Amino acid sequence: MRFLISAKIPTEAGNLMVQDPNLLSKLERYIDKVNAEATYFFEADGNRVAAFIVDLQSAEQIPVLVEPLFTGMGAHVELHPVMSLDDLKKGIPQAIVEVNSYRN
Repeated sequence: MRFLISAKIPTEAGNLMVQDPNLLSKLERYIDKVNAEATYFFEADGNRVAAFIVDLQSAEQIPVLVEPLFTGMGAHVELHPVMSLDDLKKGIPQAIVEVNSYRN
C-alpha cells in the first residue's frame, strides 16, 4: 500500500542540516534505501518539509522508514495512506455499493 511520509523539520534542526556538506548525499541514500517513488520538498507552517511516496508491503517496514527522519532530522513525522486515480476509480464503485447497502 502506498503511503505519504511527511517529515516536518523544525527550523533549528533544518538550519543545521543545510550546513552539512553531506546533506544531499544523505538524502539520496535515504531515498534509495526506502525506494521512494516520488520525493518533494516544500515549506509548511514556516518549517521545511520533506515528503516521500513509498510502497509498504508490511507494517514492520514503518520503523525503517521513519526512525532516520526522527533521529537524523529531528522531524515531526506523519504517515498517510494514499491512492492514485486508478485506485480511486476502482474504489468508488465499491464504496457506492456499500453506501447503498446501508440505505436499504
